[in-house]
Amino acid sequence: MVVTYSERWQELFGPTGDEPAMRLASASGEPGAGAGGTGRLKYSKGPWTSASGTAGALRTRAEASRSVLGRGHEGVAAGAVGLSSAMALKSVLTSWEERLRAVRDECDQLKGNLLRVAKEMGESETAVKSSLKGVHVPGKASEKR
Repeated sequence: MVVTYSERWQELFGPTGDEPAMRLASASGEPGAGAGGTGRLKYSKGPWTSASGTAGALRTRAEASRSVLGRGHEGVAAGAVGLSSAMALKSVLTSWEERLRAVRDECDQLKGNLLRVAKEMGESETAVKSSLKGVHVPGKASEKR
């Protein structure tokens, strides 16, 4: 069987059979050896959950900022009647409100996506551990599985 990659994948990994141009940062040169050369790939959902929390906090801050910005502009139009700067100020306010709404909405979506990845990765890890419990590895009897 011959494996061929798209042009983009070949740029990243190199032609089939050659040394890959890209590696995981935690991978050593030895097959099966992860960070530190232990031969074990470790996963933690902590970074995914943390990133989700950060996205949620940014969403909350963007909405709070949009609200404060709107309150700060209350009454400006009435006090600036006849000034050409009032129309420009309103345009700037509208623009920033739209940007902050977009940030809020994007962070809301990102938060959910990151939590879903954390959950899926955690469930995958649990399923893999469970499926490997019955596998006997000679010389590894003293290690916990």
